[in-house]
Amino acid sequence: MNLQVEINEETLQDIINIETGLLKPLDGFMRETDFRSVVDRYTMADGQVFTIPVTLDVPKQIYDSATGGQTLDLMFQGECVAQIQAESRYQMQERDIEQVFCTLEEAHPGVWKEKNRSPFRIGGKTKLLKTDLLKDALKPEELKQVFKNNGWKTIVGFQTRNPIHKAHEHIQRLGLELCDGLFINPIVGWKKTGDFTQEAVIAAYEQMIREFYPAGRVHMAGLKTQMRYAGPREAVFHAVIRRNLGCTHFIIGRDHAGVGGYYGAYDAHDLARRLSSEHDLGIQLLLTREPYYCTKCKQVVTDHTCGHYATNRIEISGTIIRKYISDGHIPNEIMMRKEIFDAILGCGEVFIK
Repeated sequence: MNLQVEINEETLQDIINIETGLLKPLDGFMRETDFRSVVDRYTMADGQVFTIPVTLDVPKQIYDSATGGQTLDLMFQGECVAQIQAESRYQMQERDIEQVFCTLEEAHPGVWKEKNRSPFRIGGKTKLLKTDLLKDALKPEELKQVFKNNGWKTIVGFQTRNPIHKAHEHIQRLGLELCDGLFINPIVGWKKTGDFTQEAVIAAYEQMIREFYPAGRVHMAGLKTQMRYAGPREAVFHAVIRRNLGCTHFIIGRDHAGVGGYYGAYDAHDLARRLSSEHDLGIQLLLTREPYYCTKCKQVVTDHTCGHYATNRIEISGTIIRKYISDGHIPNEIMMRKEIFDAILGCGEVFIK
């Protein structure tokens, strides 16, 4: 009888995303050689860029027993949903966590989550047994066919965990100027408490596409995966996922996938430039500056197009809009369209509890 490992919903989603090819070049949970290379050098052992460790944590007794490439049954809610060939065993150290997240402070949601996992990891090829779980999964081949049917040769991907506001609208319109189509791909997996619910994000974007964007030039589909809040590493990780989905371009903005001031505003740009110069990522990265409202120019601009950043800038961000709404205020229309705000309120639960 195979050893059994109980997994949670996020681990199951990783298995699904590996199965669909969303996380190529992964064919399973990382072996030690790939894990070490990703943590230390931002690449798989064979040199392909991959910046986030995707690993299976197991109890110590399973770790001690799983040897010689034996098959482990991965159990979810009492059912065997997948299997892994236990090809590699290793431990996640505190220094690894610090390298990934640039901090060991447990106030960082990614660090807190990683520290609450077992440090014992098993790597190897996975196989999804419960294939009906693929029914609603985002599949690269199907999405590529959508792009082809639309006649799009260049597609810019946009990652978000917030409803659309005027700063993101500014960036997305830049993407539409450059590419045939815009692919809005919001995260609908695990996010931290206080973030917008996926229902609020989807409702806002549906309203935006319906009322404001040109017909036939925008496609939206949710990406079911957890946020790691790993800043620069996660920005490039998000680009790799969008490349796998068929995007030719990907937008990396200010403090992409950041949280709580743990990363510099443009650290993600620095890492993206470095890795792009050293490797062929297979996708072009659009590194956009922070859009803000200028009270003198009277429009949304960036510090590359406006000379009043220090004197006339009104910041626009998901954090500010979350505070407005949680405090019972309507965001100013220089930050968010009233139609979008109404769509958010109309979806029911606005914030993750």
